[in-house]
Amino acid sequence: MSVVVAPSPVLAVSGAVAGAPESPDAAVAWHYGDPLGEQRAAVERAAVVDRSHRFVLSITGAERLTWLHTITSQHIAELGDGQSAENLDLDLNGRVLNHFVLTELAATVWIDTEGDRGPALLDFLRKMVFWADAQPTEAEYAVLSLLGPKVAEVLATLGIASLPGTYQAVALPGGGFVRRMPWPTADSFDLLIPRAQLIEWWTRLTEAGAEPAGMWAFEALRVAAVRPRIGLDTDERTIPHEARWIGGVTEYGAVHLDKGCYRGQETVARVHNLGKPPRHLVLLHLDGSADERPAIGDDITAGGRTVGRLGTVIDHYELGPIALALIKRTVPTDTALTAGPTAAAIDPDSVPANDAPQAGRLAVDRLRGR
Repeated sequence: MSVVVAPSPVLAVSGAVAGAPESPDAAVAWHYGDPLGEQRAAVERAAVVDRSHRFVLSITGAERLTWLHTITSQHIAELGDGQSAENLDLDLNGRVLNHFVLTELAATVWIDTEGDRGPALLDFLRKMVFWADAQPTEAEYAVLSLLGPKVAEVLATLGIASLPGTYQAVALPGGGFVRRMPWPTADSFDLLIPRAQLIEWWTRLTEAGAEPAGMWAFEALRVAAVRPRIGLDTDERTIPHEARWIGGVTEYGAVHLDKGCYRGQETVARVHNLGKPPRHLVLLHLDGSADERPAIGDDITAGGRTVGRLGTVIDHYELGPIALALIKRTVPTDTALTAGPTAAAIDPDSVPANDAPQAGRLAVDRLRGR
């Protein structure tokens, strides 16, 4: 299903350059004239990024959390007021359909997800309500992200003195809330605000010292942090173990391994207990001298053999051209790779450690007397 996201009013800000027409970020600013400087501002000072193309929905009703707990991958049944989590919607075979962030606040669950996937997620949730006391509905809210070590100073000038811990949220005056996130940097915050107040909040934040930064900056920092974005760094075969989404709330994951009762859990349990993921997400360094750049979805080859799929490709202000990729787990880190038309190399520090024996495999070996 093709979903068109309306252009953000922030695109009218002086210097704003919209994302490429066919990209998922076409409706917001890709940069404001200094893309690499905007990344530095987000790391060293304070920057505000317009992410209002995300889809926001709300769920009310007394059973909103316990009901959502039974159909998604994260353990959220007992989420307290002002707490947040990342979560997944899987298909019957355990493949990832949707990734979203949720916040429980003032007797409402707020969910934000990719703009082009939001309507389908909302449709699925509505179909799964049955007799539960839960009412999912689209919310006219927008997302702004604040990045940088000086965000506290920016928010303090707006009367928001106490910043929450990771995945914690506090209400904003006039509606909405601010939530702390563990990525793309150590100082990352999302503001979910009434969409009608988007320009008002943008103006207040920039006047308080936050520098405008485009999605280029956000994406470069996300890629450097090896955080996947669904639809870009995943394909129709991706399972949670491949994309580093395994873990509870305190582990900054989206799949709790000690819960059941959700679609696709059999695949998660089988890989966790008995197998290994066929691929894993890694950071690639690309040859910046190449005449052409690879594109999302390009094959990654080694010696002419396809060994992976390329995800987000971006220029980082310090690392140069980098990308995320799903690579076969058995490919050594020092393998010479080609991503589309470009030479590429795996960043060894980005390779996840997944060689520990699984509990299920150890139990089977004991039964067999090994």
